[in-house]
Amino acid sequence: MKPRITFSLTPSGSLEMFFNEEGRQLFIQELSRLDERNDHFHFAPAALDSEMTVSSRAYKPDDRLLEYGKVLFRPDAWDKQYYPHVMEETD
Repeated sequence: MKPRITFSLTPSGSLEMFFNEEGRQLFIQELSRLDERNDHFHFAPAALDSEMTVSSRAYKPDDRLLEYGKVLFRPDAWDKQYYPHVMEETD
């Protein structure tokens, strides 16, 4: 089977990620490649050239698909320098 990956937002705003076996393997592979020199990858439907192809078909009729996006690797040192507000502790 080919990878099947679906990202969607439920009507309440929760993110749900659906993977078949091959999709899960591809997602983990792409995450594992991230480092300070290769700090992101894109996902998009098959019609576009991206590192990871995602489905354009929702599992549930009320869900909103997330068809285009970018996954970013953010080392703490970068965020301390460029986005220190995200490093603040919350209760």
